[in-house]
Amino acid sequence: MFMFQPLKASIQTYMTEEHVAFVERAFHYAYAAHDGVKRASGEPYITHPVAVAGILADMKLDYEAISAALMHDVLEDTDTTHEELAEAFNADVAQLVEGVTKLDKFNFENREQAQAQNIRKMLIAMSKDFRVMLIKLADRVHNMRTLDSLRLDKRQRIAQETFEIFTPIANRLGLHHLKNELEELAFKAQNSARYHVLKEAIAKARGNRQDFIESICDEISEQLNSMSIDAQVIGREKHLYSLYKKMRKKGCQFHDVMDVYAFRIIVKDLDTCYRVLGQIHHLYQPKLEFFEDYIALPKTNSYQSLHTTLITHQGVNIEIQIRTEDMDAVAKHGIAAHWSYKEGKQTTNIAAQLQTRNWFQGLTEQEDNSTNSIVLLENIKQELGKNDIHVLTPQGKIIVLPAFATAVDFAYAVHTKIGHHCIGAKVDNEYSVLSQKLESGQTIEIITGKEPSPSPEWLNFAATHRARNSIRNYLKQLPQTTTIPLGRRLLKQALNATNLTDIPQENIDKVIADHHLDGFNHLLHEIGSGKLLSLIIARRLRGNAGELTESQHKQNIRQSAIKGAEDIMLTYANCCKPLPGDPIVAHTSTGKGVVVHVTNCHNVSGFENELDKYIAVEWDMKFMNQYEYSSDLVVQMANHKAGLAKMFNVIAKSNANVIDLQTTAVTNQIYSINVTLTVINRIHLSRIMRQIKKLSGVKSVKRNNKK
Repeated sequence: MFMFQPLKASIQTYMTEEHVAFVERAFHYAYAAHDGVKRASGEPYITHPVAVAGILADMKLDYEAISAALMHDVLEDTDTTHEELAEAFNADVAQLVEGVTKLDKFNFENREQAQAQNIRKMLIAMSKDFRVMLIKLADRVHNMRTLDSLRLDKRQRIAQETFEIFTPIANRLGLHHLKNELEELAFKAQNSARYHVLKEAIAKARGNRQDFIESICDEISEQLNSMSIDAQVIGREKHLYSLYKKMRKKGCQFHDVMDVYAFRIIVKDLDTCYRVLGQIHHLYQPKLEFFEDYIALPKTNSYQSLHTTLITHQGVNIEIQIRTEDMDAVAKHGIAAHWSYKEGKQTTNIAAQLQTRNWFQGLTEQEDNSTNSIVLLENIKQELGKNDIHVLTPQGKIIVLPAFATAVDFAYAVHTKIGHHCIGAKVDNEYSVLSQKLESGQTIEIITGKEPSPSPEWLNFAATHRARNSIRNYLKQLPQTTTIPLGRRLLKQALNATNLTDIPQENIDKVIADHHLDGFNHLLHEIGSGKLLSLIIARRLRGNAGELTESQHKQNIRQSAIKGAEDIMLTYANCCKPLPGDPIVAHTSTGKGVVVHVTNCHNVSGFENELDKYIAVEWDMKFMNQYEYSSDLVVQMANHKAGLAKMFNVIAKSNANVIDLQTTAVTNQIYSINVTLTVINRIHLSRIMRQIKKLSGVKSVKRNNKK
């Protein structure tokens, strides 16, 4: 059929005839399954899986992945079963299709819970076979390309999910071309007006820049040719969304970020990379503070390049990347570069795949069966968004860890046994506490004991899933004769000056009942085995469970905003952004400590029935007017001259600051403004909202704390 011909022509360039025939059979199977079905745009549904397969064919994926891409919606949207698909093709193809199939046949309480479980299912499948995620990312790219046929609210919801989940995953897998396209398409969906303005500005600037780019390419090529270095010099454009992010970060105008020009030099081998670097630094003045060697220290997604910033003879800043042809393939296609097939034989980088697979396996492991799916999704988003640090073993081996990792995380990254036997650490040859946050470049030496001795206290600061899961798994195996005394010791430490004998019996009974435990020894066992945090239990026993504060390292400006002690990490939920004056509740979350929500936040709905997971908390009104918090407003305003300027003036006169602003056209006459600003409390925000409502042309002002 004519729809299949472009895809067939693409895969014929690298597949055997047998495998091309296999893919063609998958096309006919998908065509029959979706026959008569239309997309929201009105096109035949089969156009979508063919486009997804085409994206993967551009990456030269194998015949099973291309076939699964063609049939990726067959299990979800038709009556076809997994067994039928496996019989018609093979078990691997059926498993790939199963991996990208949503859990639509299950009943979930809300959309957020369904999203959390679908993403977790997808990540688990991907940790077994990376091709699952490659298919899903290609699926998301085509859906984003054809998003215009959907309602505005649905477009923006899908765009937000793309930003939070799929672009970080694409980045983690080194799929930069997909990441860049997803970011740009999501930006367009969320802020169409700003996207088109920026795109037009880039198009106008492109013509003026071309002559300069060509002259720099010629200068570099001439310098390298004089040293008999064979290299390809390319002037490259920065991507639209990366320019937008830089403008926001630096608070500068478009012409300021466009003053930097970017180039890429591709050579044959590793040694030539460093020879080219020397020649470039000889040709132009280097800015050494901006030099990065990602060849010696590759990124976790296997990306390798030399990055250097220089000043040309004209005084213009240029950024240059230097890498080999193989490094360029990985930079473009990431993990997909390890799935290229030649005559049916797979060539892979096993080390890179294992490292990425282990990371995703750790990301999706449930820490216990009662983990709330929404909390799990927030943990996944947090983990995906983390930056990495590179630390060294005493032998010079590089260990990659997430930001805020500690010596305990390092120990478990080296080996589970090292973590279990860890009793201390040296950082740069100096003794250090195990909870100290590590920094890139440090050399870590773990001091071990003869017997394993993981402590539940480590769960308060361990940053990686591998460390936390290893600690919990060890503690679960301990007999009650060990965990009960350990739990008693931890609880006594948490109670400080308060004796256990001074705790009212009704408080003890209430805590035991809330956690569905059999008695006090069972409570001590849960603390000693790491299932309950001693600090929170201590507050409940004292009758002041709402008295919690944020740890010093997390956010100093809010450390006294919530009543209580000083030794618990506290985070304010980004979904509802609570303000002093809001009724609030909290739950514990690994890596975030205690997370505070507004009581009507959809992510904590029904908390009254799960008192073992949630904690009543209270603002300390003595600090009602001392600290700043971010809050979101949605303002609908008529499109008239100086409307935004008047709103900014109102906000400034109210002693508030604008952090971020996005505008979206609702109609030709009305546009919606999403503004993030800093306020002191709920009353302060209400005053600002009343002042904005008084402005001419303003149709509505609402607080946006339901994400």
